[in-house]
Amino acid sequence: MPPSRLAREAGRQAFGADPANYHDARPDYPDWVFGTLRSRCALGAGTTTFEIGAGTGKATRRLLDLGARPLVAVEPDPRLAEFLRMANLDPALTVQVSAFEDAALDAGAFDLGVSATAFHWLDEEAALAKIARLLCPGGWWAAFWNVFGDDSRPDPFHLATRDLLQGSANPSTGERGIPFGLDREARLAALKRTGAFDIVDTATSVWSLVLDEDRTAALYATYSTVSLRPDRDSVLAGLRRIARDEFGGRVVRNMTTSLYIARRAA
Repeated sequence: MPPSRLAREAGRQAFGADPANYHDARPDYPDWVFGTLRSRCALGAGTTTFEIGAGTGKATRRLLDLGARPLVAVEPDPRLAEFLRMANLDPALTVQVSAFEDAALDAGAFDLGVSATAFHWLDEEAALAKIARLLCPGGWWAAFWNVFGDDSRPDPFHLATRDLLQGSANPSTGERGIPFGLDREARLAALKRTGAFDIVDTATSVWSLVLDEDRTAALYATYSTVSLRPDRDSVLAGLRRIARDEFGGRVVRNMTTSLYIARRAA
């Protein structure tokens, strides 16, 4: 029997209990992602931008630094939204505490829309239809993910913790045995089905994240499938023990970063 799935509404409130730990423990996005936004998606000075599910701002700060202004960040969790505001005291940034479905954004007003490791929490078809309405002709949409895991490489820590972590899945798991952010065929097909984009493209990179036992526990504490468990503390203690006793305090997680971009047709 496949694992149960966290409801979208529950998942959207799963990350705000400790925003500072989330911001510190989650890895940054590779530089090539933002380089692509600059070279392909016209990110630069004065790019009118919206960001879906901005969280604590792991991508927001980079967007602001590269010229996204004004930038409207949409974040449904008020705790994450407050952290985002306080960490980015930039007059170009506006934070809307709202689900994207309900966000008040002007149609045709944006040069760029972005979502970083958050788009799987939305209904893809409905969200893409709204995104297309918000972008001006020639505007760009970009969704990217840092995905934990890569089946093409050995992953001993994942195998060692599989029984401990059994439980609910979340939408990032995907529907076809492929993580949502890595299901190239499905994501590109959804973009094309809108009929709103004249260019769609994707790129990926693989890399490694090296963690000690404390950083391992801190990272897993940010996973919705861990943070919402009633036995969260014992699971984190178990992860810490495995990292220390079976891996000598050095855990290597396989990472894949994926990026999907699409240009709004005239």
